[in-house]
Amino acid sequence: MDKKAKKAQKVKHLDFKEQIEETQVSGLNTAYDDVFRTLLNDCSNLIIPIVNEIFHTNYGEDEKVILYNNEFFLSQQNGNQVKRITDSHFGIGKVQYHLECQSTEDGTMLIRIFEYDSQIALKRGILEENILKVQFPQTAVLYLRHTETTPDTMKILIEVPEDSCSYEIPVLKVKNYTIEEIFEKNLLFLIPFHIFVYEKQFLKYDTKEEELKKLQCIYANIVLRLNEYTKEKRISEYTKSTILEMSRKVLKQIAKNYSKVRKGVGDVMGGKI
Repeated sequence: MDKKAKKAQKVKHLDFKEQIEETQVSGLNTAYDDVFRTLLNDCSNLIIPIVNEIFHTNYGEDEKVILYNNEFFLSQQNGNQVKRITDSHFGIGKVQYHLECQSTEDGTMLIRIFEYDSQIALKRGILEENILKVQFPQTAVLYLRHTETTPDTMKILIEVPEDSCSYEIPVLKVKNYTIEEIFEKNLLFLIPFHIFVYEKQFLKYDTKEEELKKLQCIYANIVLRLNEYTKEKRISEYTKSTILEMSRKVLKQIAKNYSKVRKGVGDVMGGKI
């Protein structure tokens, strides 16, 4: 099979109805989405180092983060409206951002991103005489799991009469970051999702006490370092408590079939060492 034939096989044509159906299924709320939104709402400044890491910006950590409405209603061909909730829509300075948190890859991520970005752009569009000016947000995806084929960037190409334009969506792969890197770069927002790094070893941790102790030591070190950050007033007591509470929430979901992992790591993050 030649290269053109292979490329053609990868092209997926969706009619409007199929797009909506797939988007509705993929857009279902999860515990991980809740954690992402809670961290952004309650500890909004934690998102600043994430933005700097993804977009290579240089915002100070005391920069003000403005949270915007993340609920939209899309009109369908049958006249009904479908509610869409983005994982985040916020601004830093004059720039608006849209980040999506995704636990696994699926074929509708770009469709949803375009839906959300279009609504964000329209919401702040400017109509002057016969010209509608829209500005799309800076958009990225945080993948909690990834494979060898997960791209580092994705792209949306928009073709209009006699022209076209495109924009890239960078991808942050959470499992690529070690605890050392998380603290060095102050990416504390990622701590609740760090447990995904160890997911494939849960059976071993659940059946071998010595192995579980190693995982507990990793999380005891995380708690110790968060306590140090609190003493040094780098984060508030509330921020530390929120990070740990959200870490336990992710743990409860991801390790729901591994009771010893849930209890062992949960006790450490709850202060029992």
